[in-house]
Formats: sequence, structure tokens, C-alpha cells
Amino acid sequence: MTNFDLEQIDELMLTTKQVRLRLDLTRDVPIDTVLECIQLAGGAPQGGNTQRNRWLVIDDPDKKAAIADVYARVGRPYLERNVDVAARRGPDARQQRVIDSSLYLVEHMADVPLIVIPMRLDRPIEPAAGYYGSNLPGVWSFQMALRARGLGSTWTTFHLEHEQEVAELLGIPDTVTQTALLPVAYYTGDSFSPAPRRPAEEITYLNAWRSPIRTGNE
Repeated sequence: MTNFDLEQIDELMLTTKQVRLRLDLTRDVPIDTVLECIQLAGGAPQGGNTQRNRWLVIDDPDKKAAIADVYARVGRPYLERNVDVAARRGPDARQQRVIDSSLYLVEHMADVPLIVIPMRLDRPIEPAAGYYGSNLPGVWSFQMALRARGLGSTWTTFHLEHEQEVAELLGIPDTVTQTALLPVAYYTGDSFSPAPRRPAEEITYLNAWRSPIRTGNE
């Protein structure tokens, strides 16, 4: 037994979502609150406990605008291609909502209160799973910590096609790798519903590929 409130923890995990349309672009985000979340993110697994992860928080309007321009150069054509693909496949309301909200973020990236870039103090090495596995779990922990404090975020990577340009803008050394970019803002509304997902029994196998997993009811 633990003293954790599993109902609340489960709700946090199920309702930490990629927030775009519901980012509050009018309300400042305290840096101290972001630092609390980064501190908590540091508890995520890191290979060898080397602690080589770093974070860059951007609130300067000119730098946000420059980053937004880089982001849009990649994001806008990518999403417009997805609009064409979706049109050929037929109506899919859920996919269309994702595309629409992503296009909204492209148009408003410069307006978010903060942009947060997680990084590693080295360049990618093989195997990639181990390299990114020491950084990206902390990014998700960061997003859940934000969610618990009424803040929304979105895991994005469009800017990485021009990583060097962003690095020069922000003074990031060549030896440092950016792994994502997260707009951060308070979210509007009271809460979020869980995203629709397939049941665990449909996507989990036992001992061999596609071997059905047994449950306690069988």
C-alpha cells in the first residue's frame, strides 16, 4: 500500500495533453513556477545519473518572434500537406481538430508567455534509444508538473529542422542538443477529458508477438 491518491494521479496522467487552442496568451507565467516543474522533471530517469540535461526558458518578445518564424517555416507547409492528405482520405473530425489546433499554434507561437527548450550537453550518439531515453522522460514529467499547476504545454519539434539557426539566436553551443520545444501558458477552462485510446488488452501481448494477454477475469 502507498499513501498516494491514485485517483488523482491517474487523472493527472490521463489528462496531461498537448494544449494549443486553450493556451491563455494573455496571462504571464511565473518563472518560479516553471523552475519548480523543472526541479521535479529532474527526478526522471537519466542514464548513468550523469545529469547532463539542461533547460532554456525564453520570454524575450524578439527572440520568441524569431523562434516562431523558424517554427512556422517548417510547421505551416507540413500541416498544409496534412490538410490535403486528410481531405483525400475523407472526413475525420478528430484528425481535423488536431490539424486546426496545430495551425493555430503556428500562428500564435510568438504570443505564448514562455517557450521552453529542453537540451542535452552533448550530441546524439548511438543507440538513440539510450541517448534520448535520458532526456525525454524528463520532458514528459515537466509537462505533467505544469498540468498539475494549471499550466498547459505542447511537445513540438518543428524547429529542429533549423536547430543550428535557433542555437545561434540563443547562444547555444554546438556541443549541446535541443530535443524539443514547448510553448507554456496557463490553460483556459477547468479541466481536460482523457484522450481516446485503445484498451490495454488490445495493444499488449504475453510472451510472444500478438499472443493475447490474460486478465484476472479469465
